[in-house]
Amino acid sequence: MKKKKIQNIIILSIAIVIIGTIIVYNYSTDITKQKGLQFGNELSQIENNVSDIQGKFYSEKTKWVEGDISKEELLKFYKIHIIEFREEISEYDKLTPPELFQSSVTLLKISAETQLESDLQFIEWIKTGDEAAKIRSDTLIQESYEYQNLGLVEFQTAKVGIKHYVGGEKFEEPQGVSPQKVVQVSEKMKEQCNDQFRNESGEFDSNEIEIEWFNCNNKAEEWKIQHMP
Repeated sequence: MKKKKIQNIIILSIAIVIIGTIIVYNYSTDITKQKGLQFGNELSQIENNVSDIQGKFYSEKTKWVEGDISKEELLKFYKIHIIEFREEISEYDKLTPPELFQSSVTLLKISAETQLESDLQFIEWIKTGDEAAKIRSDTLIQESYEYQNLGLVEFQTAKVGIKHYVGGEKFEEPQGVSPQKVVQVSEKMKEQCNDQFRNESGEFDSNEIEIEWFNCNNKAEEWKIQHMP
């Protein structure tokens, strides 16, 4: 029941993003409007797909609990699930968000990656019966929700920021984020920079890529400075 409740919260949060993204960045030139609309549609599609993938994950688990499918059938499905989930997570990297929305996309990706880690631990528990893996899975799913919630705050703040820029409405920074969580998110962002720009040997394939990595790390550090209570 606890996991089901958290799942419902996550899906509800995703719905908030889907509702909001379509109307973002709808000002300035026609080109800007088109880019904003395209970004909103693409992000909404990814969030929809992530929600669908996770819905199927828990649906198959319920079938197994109720005896409708065997453990072998469940694990076979989960093998496909992991492949599909990883492919969908890679779609975040194809987005071209307006600058104000970059950190929210990063956080939503981190949320999805953490959810995937939770799923892998859950599958390990199914395979081996290792209760420690089940506990890690529950912990990670809570972390995933926290990252997603923070991503939503970032997203809504970016929208308010745009309104502030063009209409004089009040801009509000996210509230209630602990220093530990800020540092944790910043480190996750830097890990993503390493994954994106370093090769398998931990080196850079060109000077240009190293500069991009440097800029990526700077943005993560700037995010930490901006959000540190």
